[in-house]
This record gives sequence, C-alpha cells and structure tokens, in this order.
Amino acid sequence: MINWKTISLKELAGYISEELRKKGIEIILVGGACVTIYSANRYQSYDLDFVTYEDMKKVNKVLQELGFAEENGYFQHNNCQWFVEFVSPPVGIGKEIVQEFNSIDTPLGTIRLLHPVDTVKDRLSSFFHWADKEGLNQAINICLEQEIDFEEVERWSLQEDQKDKFEIFKNLLKKKRRKS
Repeated sequence: MINWKTISLKELAGYISEELRKKGIEIILVGGACVTIYSANRYQSYDLDFVTYEDMKKVNKVLQELGFAEENGYFQHNNCQWFVEFVSPPVGIGKEIVQEFNSIDTPLGTIRLLHPVDTVKDRLSSFFHWADKEGLNQAINICLEQEIDFEEVERWSLQEDQKDKFEIFKNLLKKKRRKS
C-alpha cells in the first residue's frame, strides 16, 4: 500500500515506472527529478518529468487506474505532493539525442533515467542557452555528489559552442569543492 503523503520523489518515480512497465509502457525520467536524485537532495524538484515513445492515451489510462487525474498537462494524485508530467520525445540535450540510460532500483520499482553526466549536461544546457543560474547551480550540486566524466562534459560543451560558459562552470565548481 502506497502512503501518498510520505512517498519520496524517488519512490514515486520507481512506482510509476514499474506500474507502466507492467502494462508494456517504458518511460524515462528526465529533468529536475534526476537532479534531486543525483544531488542527494541538494536540489528539490516538485515534479517528475518523463519521456515515453508510447501513445499517451495508454499512459493516461494506466495513471488513472493508479488514481492520478490529469489537469493542465500534469498528473496529480490526491494527498501526493509530487506532480507528474510527460514531455515530448526524443530525449535530447542540446544538439544530441540521448540513447543510453541509467537504471536505479527503488523498493517500489526500477527507474530508467538520464545518467549523471547527461543530467549535468541537461542543467548546463539551460545555463548555456538561457543564462539560467539555477541550472548552473544544479549541475554543480550533481558534481559534488557524483563522479562525472568532465572530458565528456567539455566535449559536449564545445559542440554546443559554449567554451566560455563551460569555463565559468568549471571554475565555480572548483571554488565550491574547496569550500566543502
């Protein structure tokens, strides 16, 4: 039995993933919830963004069976603080389409989600293209908790024509690491 008032964001992602998987629907967690998971809650998202290549009518039906109601493009369950949203495929970060994903087991099911390095790139994308300082901070928070392939982040940053902003990210991360 699910306790909707106390379920964590990570547990909810596992539960929804597992219940949809039982119906033959694969989903991928992207966005801020990945930041929450990989940053050990240094950043707290209030929604779960998923991508699926399945027909959304099938997804809607399963979520309704689980007690979720759709309102303004979001799904919400009574007494649950988290919102659920499905964003359009494909899973892309900047100019790249993501093809490989991570898996994390929870007591309620397995989550397929972006790898930590792709989550860093996703957050940096908002900093690179929209000067979103929160995205920059989220990328740094992930790096403080996870092993990240910085050569990959740099390769991607250069592909995005963002060498200067990558240097800002790298220098700010060094400062934060010295403080911790």
